Amino acid sequence: MFTELGHFALALALAVTLVQSVVPLIGAARGNVALMGVAPTAALTQLALVLFAFAALIHAFVISDFSVIGVYQNSHTAKPLLYKISGVWGNHEGSLVLWVSILAVFGAGVAMFGRNLPLSLKARALSVQAMISFGFLAFILFTSNPFLRVSPVPSEGLGLNPILQDPGLAIHPPMLYMGYVGFSMAFSFAIAALIEGRVDAAWARWVRPWTLLAWVFLTFGIGLGSWWAYYTLGWGGWWFWDPVENASFIPWLTGTALLHSAIVVEKREALKSWTILLAIVTFSLSLLGTFLVRSGVLTSVHAFASDPTRGVFILALLAVAIGGSFILYAIRAPSFDGGGIFAPISREGGLLINNLLLTTAAATVLLGTLYPLITEVLTGERISVGPPYFNGVFFPLMIPLVAMMGIGPLLAWKRGDMMAALSRLKIAGGAILVAAALTLIITGASVSYIGSVVGLSMAAWVGASTLIEWTSRVKITRRGALTRAINLPRAAHGMALAHFGMAVLIAGVTVSSVWKQEHIQAMAPGDSVEMAGYTLTFEGVSVLPGPNYEATRGTIVLSDEDGEIAVLYPERRNYIQPPQQTTFTSIHTTFFADIYTAIGEPQDNDGTFVTRFYYEPLVPFLWYGILLMVLGGTISLTDRRHRVGAPRRAQMKTKIPEPIPAE
Repeated sequence: MFTELGHFALALALAVTLVQSVVPLIGAARGNVALMGVAPTAALTQLALVLFAFAALIHAFVISDFSVIGVYQNSHTAKPLLYKISGVWGNHEGSLVLWVSILAVFGAGVAMFGRNLPLSLKARALSVQAMISFGFLAFILFTSNPFLRVSPVPSEGLGLNPILQDPGLAIHPPMLYMGYVGFSMAFSFAIAALIEGRVDAAWARWVRPWTLLAWVFLTFGIGLGSWWAYYTLGWGGWWFWDPVENASFIPWLTGTALLHSAIVVEKREALKSWTILLAIVTFSLSLLGTFLVRSGVLTSVHAFASDPTRGVFILALLAVAIGGSFILYAIRAPSFDGGGIFAPISREGGLLINNLLLTTAAATVLLGTLYPLITEVLTGERISVGPPYFNGVFFPLMIPLVAMMGIGPLLAWKRGDMMAALSRLKIAGGAILVAAALTLIITGASVSYIGSVVGLSMAAWVGASTLIEWTSRVKITRRGALTRAINLPRAAHGMALAHFGMAVLIAGVTVSSVWKQEHIQAMAPGDSVEMAGYTLTFEGVSVLPGPNYEATRGTIVLSDEDGEIAVLYPERRNYIQPPQQTTFTSIHTTFFADIYTAIGEPQDNDGTFVTRFYYEPLVPFLWYGILLMVLGGTISLTDRRHRVGAPRRAQMKTKIPEPIPAE
């Protein structure tokens, strides 16, 4: 019965989104306060209905109701409770219910916390948000119904893909969805502004916290997914430019550009049309990622669906959402005034360069991701675009971007002084020289290590320049520095943390890529391997039962010249349902490096197994950097200006034609 009620709740939510899509728009066009007031009520009603449906689906998984086909296909009675719950979004249908739930959460957030929004803008933004929800609810109900029954009722389920039975994967999808689904709110505000015909500093102040919230979640989600791939898949890597990895990374790049562009609109009322365009593009790329993952056109460990009907439906949704928004942009954007004028060398100019480089990087990754699909459609030939392409075109774009990260924050608004900014960065220049010199000494000045020289110099530049900018704000060498630091806007602290996190991330990427060591060998009990000053001794294997698997566990003793450091227990797990074998790595981590172990197939009856050992220097800095970026964004969200909201809008100086009222 609960399952039927959940299905009915989704159908009711579809009807509510239809009302929310139409009625407030009519009210905003006619200036009817009562009709505009429907938007917040409908948004909260939609949230209640969608969350009820989501709860009903979770209930079906928890109690192992195998009469529901999604539960039968993705769960099993022997599965631990955590993975029964995460199995809800570990499949195509359930993940879409999570998607619309997050859409509803963001819409309800604006309804509840957007009290200082102009009523017309709020009504239009919530209407656009409801249109997105309507499209996805229709997609769920007509092509991907999670509440379909199966008869006769099976006595047992088929189980969840064992790769997805991991704590990281239980958290990763919701965080990721909160990110790129969260950009829907920036999109809705952008379309509402185009309909209204006005973009100003107040609009940017309203948009920024929602964009920042989405960016924080997307950053954390991508980082969590990278960490999961690193410790779960057993190949010692943290990023492989997988097409579905790219599907979330591309909107992160344009979302980062949007975040910086909105600052220019708020501070100087410049780049208005560009910021609107970025908001549209960022969410459009999120929708494109949905198409890639769920249409069956990609093969990936992350991909869910392979039903062409679903792909066509999503493609139609893309055409309406993206095509319609770009047509509206082409019609309305020329009516926006240019806003504040600024010199090329200025804070605005630096942020504009930042935007151009980020969007160019996004375009290169998008091209590499889609090119194999386009080639197959046009020629019928299958090709692959791998890491050599992405590394070759992406990382060179990061060099000028990182250079501007150091210089930009020290430039004044409107008109800056480049020489004055560079003179304040002498210490950062010295940090580059020190980093480069140390790297050359370590590598023996080998040309093959030039990438490590560049990478570590970039990390030193960003880290030192960020510290210089922050200390100059608080005047750390003068009395009262602590008071000034406390009174500094939290967004300034957040920016410094996020930029410093990027420096830590760059250092981790560089060192772990260049100085990583790998040893693959067959080992019998008692065999040892020397690696990076450590000794790894294989002590043999044991067979242990798990809740829904049987594990072959290896025992590896890690030691150095001073004695034993740790005992590592990598496993190969044979799952019962579905019958599948997976790798479970064992990692000893220090602050600066990881010793990474994995066990493979048996070679003989004498207890010989294939083992894989990796020395991963500075790889923990990847996760430290991402956490610093997330922390910086979170601190920025607590800035008082976001809590107080935007100032009241001034009266318009120029009359912009209002949309034609609905009949």
